[in-house]
Amino acid sequence: MAKTKPSVAFIGTGIMGAPIAGHILDAGYPLTVYNRTRAKAEGLIERGAAWADTPAAAVADADIVFTMLGFPTDVEEVYLAGDGILASAKQGATLIDLTTSSPDLARDIAEAAEVSGLHAFDCPVTGGEQGAVAGTLTLIAGATERDLESVRPVLETFGGTIFCFGGAGAGQTAKLANQVALSAAMVGMADALSLAQQSGLDLEQTRELINAGTGRSGAMDSLAPAALAGDYKPGFKVKHFLKDLGLALTVAEEKEIALPAADTAFTLFDMLEAIGGGELGTQAITLLYQEEADATAAGLDWSLYRAEDADEEGCACGHEHEGHEHGESCSCEHGHHHDHEGHACVCDHDHDHEGHDHAHHHHGHEHHHDGHSCSCEHGHEGHGHRHHHECEHHHHHHHDHGHKE
Repeated sequence: MAKTKPSVAFIGTGIMGAPIAGHILDAGYPLTVYNRTRAKAEGLIERGAAWADTPAAAVADADIVFTMLGFPTDVEEVYLAGDGILASAKQGATLIDLTTSSPDLARDIAEAAEVSGLHAFDCPVTGGEQGAVAGTLTLIAGATERDLESVRPVLETFGGTIFCFGGAGAGQTAKLANQVALSAAMVGMADALSLAQQSGLDLEQTRELINAGTGRSGAMDSLAPAALAGDYKPGFKVKHFLKDLGLALTVAEEKEIALPAADTAFTLFDMLEAIGGGELGTQAITLLYQEEADATAAGLDWSLYRAEDADEEGCACGHEHEGHEHGESCSCEHGHHHDHEGHACVCDHDHDHEGHDHAHHHHGHEHHHDGHSCSCEHGHEGHGHRHHHECEHHHHHHHDHGHKE
């Protein structure tokens, strides 16, 4: 008699979660699903998945629980709330978070799970919607090979490659390293296509050339074609990539290192979100280099791009800057807002915005570095960690990994 497959609960059936859950269902696993918006789970329900009205109900009888959520705050609530997964899952269940989230939060969940007689590990993925649909995602586990033994068959229903990084939170940190590399590739893609366009080159031919040589990247390979076609449908949303970069910059601050490429990418994607691009795919970064009419056609609004807290006299970072003239690059810590009169958008096109000051939406990632000695070699003046940003977008970092102590 064939052994019965373990029952699976899947929470979060969005762009990535729905196709992943579909592979699990197709492989014959009994599947229960929950999503805040039921409509996004209807396709799975029609194919035989059971629906649960709450996360607690979804996980009550599950042997394996998967979560694929938007932000660390969502992960924290779903796992650690009084009626969350840890309080509701049955003894011995394995909990696997596929969300890109905070390494600290992943460790906290794993520790709390063990106390409750459960097993939990972080397992963010990379490969985008295309990989999720094809079932070829790369899985990045904060676990050992032994930890994965009992659940490897179900992971292999949607993963092509599995990397084990040994301990809780390590999978998240490794995924953030991937996102840092991707951020540089995204900016490189946008820069290269802008240079080619302004120089009158054939853009598709230029893309093919780059991919035939050492400049090749996943961004140029899989995202540039959509950008060139004017297709900004999200396979991975700007707001989620911005969250990932905020998490990476949090870890970098904690490790006292500088990530200038990720910093620049954060600035640009923050700008894109500020003008209404948060729900677009990450390839929409190329719109920052286009004429305003192109951005407007894609649903963006440059008039949203205004300083919120800037002091008319100069820097609003809250520190005294002797001789710091307005418009100069400030060496204050992350968390600064600069009112840049005459500050032009990266695209160098006239967006007809007098007083269109740089105001990034904050992401709640606030760090206080009293007495913190930094090794980033960026300009320090006695008030903690100061980054001297050489980029032209003197930006506001306020990243939040969503982990409440």
